[in-house]
Amino acid sequence: MADWHWLFGDQLGPHFLAPGERGPAPDAPVVMVEARSVLRRRRFHRAKAHLVLSAMRHRAAELGDRVRYVRAETYAEGLREVVGEAPVTVHHPTSRAAHGLVDSMPGVRVLPARGFLVPQPAFRSWAGGRERLRHEDFYRWTRRELGLLMDGDEPAGGRWNHDRDNREPPPKGPRTLGVPAPYRPRESDIDEEVRADLDRWERDDGIRFVGRDGPRAFPASRREALAALRRFVEHRLAGFGPYEDAVLAGDPVMSHSLLSSSLNLGLLDPAEVVAAAEDAWRAGRVPVHSAEGFVRQVAGWREYVWHTYWYFGEDYRHRNALRHRAPLPDWFLELDADAVAARCLSTVLAQVRDTGWTHHIPRLMLLGSHALQRGWDPRAVTDWFHRCFVDGYDWVMLPNVIGMSQYADGGLMTTKPYTSAGAYIHRMSDLCDGCAYRPADRTGDRACPFTTGYWSFVHRHRSRLAANPRTARAVQGLDRLGDLDDVLRTCREQGGTPP
Repeated sequence: MADWHWLFGDQLGPHFLAPGERGPAPDAPVVMVEARSVLRRRRFHRAKAHLVLSAMRHRAAELGDRVRYVRAETYAEGLREVVGEAPVTVHHPTSRAAHGLVDSMPGVRVLPARGFLVPQPAFRSWAGGRERLRHEDFYRWTRRELGLLMDGDEPAGGRWNHDRDNREPPPKGPRTLGVPAPYRPRESDIDEEVRADLDRWERDDGIRFVGRDGPRAFPASRREALAALRRFVEHRLAGFGPYEDAVLAGDPVMSHSLLSSSLNLGLLDPAEVVAAAEDAWRAGRVPVHSAEGFVRQVAGWREYVWHTYWYFGEDYRHRNALRHRAPLPDWFLELDADAVAARCLSTVLAQVRDTGWTHHIPRLMLLGSHALQRGWDPRAVTDWFHRCFVDGYDWVMLPNVIGMSQYADGGLMTTKPYTSAGAYIHRMSDLCDGCAYRPADRTGDRACPFTTGYWSFVHRHRSRLAANPRTARAVQGLDRLGDLDDVLRTCREQGGTPP
């Protein structure tokens, strides 16, 4: 009999069982382990726990007699129960902890990673000797290597980067973009079983969750994920580009794909996702700037985050260049949106509470920016994003939070901290409408927490920011404030309570 092949819960698509070069044998029996200890270690969003368990159980149902699906306390116990001392293959896991586990287990042979476009040796070759691993350089290299959105040797549409067409503020007046709704799955008997198990574990087993578990909103099977991809490309991709950085309170999904959880569960292969977007552009169904904006997210940023997670090493998670150590407040940890008066934060925190998802701008410029301004511990912020988002995994959130969001790596990934005063939020969203605070106010009862937080952040780190050409103007602006002492006092007074 062929060696057993072990599928982790984020390796659920057919490409993880395709034999190919250094893949499992075509007739390899499959083992899957549902380890309860994962849910004990962290207080995950309940919708995330539901989605992962549902997806694993859906995949097991698809594989039928080929799979042995075992529920155990730990991965090691479950694996021993099924395979004993028999040899096992497994594709490179996505977290350092899981990779360390499989590396330590006798008889387990680790195969190359799947579910990504660029092989790890190719990235190391590209990165070797570079002083700075700029995302834009990597993205262009990836496009050339893969022949993706290229016209011969030139980028499609004559530009590598169509950001100038993809940073429009939301249209004035409408509460929604008015685009066709995204694909939403229908729950199955498996979801009913998962929900009953989660209820029982909370009641009898001491496992605790955060957030709400409404009807499952994201695909849990290959069939559902393909339907979501088709729906996005055929009906939503064309309008994706211009407003991808905009936020509307009444339209949390806007034109976003909602495919990140399917990609990160392994239900979709990124190669088929970017190919579908390029095919739609070549067929004239979507404009090049929308196709490029989406391809940049998948073939650019997602790949870049995956590779930097491994390339920067384990010490990267301990980076804290700005020496931020404040604990996360209870209202944030509990997703208590009702305690928050600032409409932007309340709206986005409620989205996370109810669905385990919000798009990249609320993550970066609202949730992450607030944490950065208030000096919260970046490791705790990383853990929060990991636990509270349906698409959050260690490899996803470590670079995104430590590097992009919290600037805790001191600039290894980005050239400046990503934070702003209330004026940016007001320009790029309708979240300031009807808010208890005014984005332009720095002091007084209606001072915007993001505005006071921004100037407090610039003041706290003025030496570092003054030495950076991309942030030196912020320090010059700080020096022109005639009420800085009042601004700092207002920020301190706001800091002890929900904003």
